[in-house]
Amino acid sequence: MTLAGLVLGTLGACATAQSPQAAPNKVAGTWRMVRAVVDPDGAAKPAYGTRPQGMLVFTTDMHYVEVLTDGNVPRFASGVRGQGTDEENRRAMSGSIGMFGRYTVDRQGDFSGNVVEGATFPNWIGNVRTTAELRLRVEGNRMFEEFRRPDGTRIAIEFERVR
Repeated sequence: MTLAGLVLGTLGACATAQSPQAAPNKVAGTWRMVRAVVDPDGAAKPAYGTRPQGMLVFTTDMHYVEVLTDGNVPRFASGVRGQGTDEENRRAMSGSIGMFGRYTVDRQGDFSGNVVEGATFPNWIGNVRTTAELRLRVEGNRMFEEFRRPDGTRIAIEFERVR
């Protein structure tokens, strides 16, 4: 059994073996990114430019998909996706991220972890993240995501519930 399978199996027991008194899944639904800040060296800057665009969807069957983009990244000169220039590809890659996988919640319905099954940044594929690496907090119709990059840079993203 892989580490990801072992961790998800353990975390999944919390999500699937909820007692009748267990709280509802607080993260399930569709969320739109409204703000994203990267904080290198204590200087908060927009993480996805001045027009951040993104959606995060948590399904009730414990899958998620997240796509975050910089709305200011210019279109490619070529109308063919695979024929961008090095500079166009660099801007597109550094201004966006997409991933999907499975997630878990605890008995209180709070996010407790995820496994990245696919991503536009291949180094993340297979990553198992618990609340030690990734924190999601729901307050009413807002969700707050916080994590640190491997270099220590803090990222904070705010979402609003769409549905």
